[in-house]
Amino acid sequence: MGFFQRLKEGLSKTRGNFTSKVDDLVQHTQVIDDDFYEELTDILILADVGVTVSDRIIDTLREQVSAQRIRDAQEARQLFKKIIVDEMNVPRPPLQWPMVMLVVGVNGVGKTTTVGKLALRFQEVGRSVMLAAADTFRAAADEQLRVWSQRANVPMISQGMGGDPAAVVFDAVQAAKARDTDLLIVDTAGRLHNKKNLMDELNKIRRIIAKEYPQAAVRSMLILDATTGQNGLQQAKQFKESAEINGIILTKLDGTAKGGIAIAIQQELQIPVWYIGVGEGIDDLQAFDAKEFVEALF
Repeated sequence: MGFFQRLKEGLSKTRGNFTSKVDDLVQHTQVIDDDFYEELTDILILADVGVTVSDRIIDTLREQVSAQRIRDAQEARQLFKKIIVDEMNVPRPPLQWPMVMLVVGVNGVGKTTTVGKLALRFQEVGRSVMLAAADTFRAAADEQLRVWSQRANVPMISQGMGGDPAAVVFDAVQAAKARDTDLLIVDTAGRLHNKKNLMDELNKIRRIIAKEYPQAAVRSMLILDATTGQNGLQQAKQFKESAEINGIILTKLDGTAKGGIAIAIQQELQIPVWYIGVGEGIDDLQAFDAKEFVEALF
């Protein structure tokens, strides 16, 4: 099964909650009026797109429907789709090599699994990859990452539970430089955005990389669980205030009816979604494409 089909299946809950309601509204609309726009706004908000972004989408739709003198609700639906694609098109910086990818987020969002899937993805396209086990707080984090490193057949640097995360990163950077590695992926401890010492540690790790590996592009990737909806958005906002975040990886989209969070996050934060996960399989983590996402949604 191709990824588009898996994406379509993964978004089935959101489609039931969002797209079917849009289609029902369009089908029963004789005249595009204020009631039509209000109902469409409610549908967006219920899909966790959020009030601010929903209002902006509907304002844009109103303007364009008026400017193009659209009378048919089906035509308005097509325009609505295009506006959502435009809203989700936050440009992603190009990949640069060598690169250090810091993977951050709260506990339970699937950080270690995502690190493993990323390692496999990049290795499959011919990039040399190394993993750093900087989650020294959680029992079994080291072992879990080691399973992925063996599966992807990539080296892993670790100090075991209770080690100093900054020291792990220092060692990993030296090893990556010595082996001329394209991509070093750092698995960090699950941290709450309001735990100052953990956020300080994250910034310390970035300083070490900047000092020891100035030629490397550094990308901090925030993993968010799509099932948390607007709570995930608040998490992301607070993370962004405490640490530099360059991209978002949205996991567990197949487990939620509120996939509209993918629209909200990019617009509210102006941080691009790099990857989305729609299942447990290795191939269920794929690069995010706004047009493909909206096509699968509709």
